[in-house]
Amino acid sequence: MLHPTQRTLGSLAVGLAMLISTSVEARQQIDTRIPTQDSSVVQRRIPEAARRGSVPFARTELFFGTAKPEGVVSLEEFQQFVDAEVTPRFPDGLTVVKADGQFRGEDNIIIKEKSFVLILLYPFESYGKSSQRIQRIRDLYKELFKQQSVLRVDDPYTVWVSF
Repeated sequence: MLHPTQRTLGSLAVGLAMLISTSVEARQQIDTRIPTQDSSVVQRRIPEAARRGSVPFARTELFFGTAKPEGVVSLEEFQQFVDAEVTPRFPDGLTVVKADGQFRGEDNIIIKEKSFVLILLYPFESYGKSSQRIQRIRDLYKELFKQQSVLRVDDPYTVWVSF
């Protein structure tokens, strides 16, 4: 019969071995060659058959808070912003999700607020120009609605889109 310490060490060894092998497999699936100079996107190896009929796209998510110094950004105000500032820059499509968000403010207090998440998928080859348009959207929102920031998340992998 094994001592409890021996069982724990054995379990840790098995878990560590699984973690290491999973990490190796994940690294083998990633092609770290960067296809363009101005891109920070990494490509995963996807079988050619899975890519047939698909186009490489980049994915960016923007998180827009709604709390203003006086009131909140309403759904109607946000939709007007999307129509006037986002759609002209990304006319091929976008997705907006209503969300509940929170963050720690500069005073170390947790702030909870309604938010909107904007998901953009755009052709990979336009990453540089699209990135500039995305930054302009962030700047305009911060200015218009008196926001400290608009969180930006860029997916580090190319996604494959088929229509």
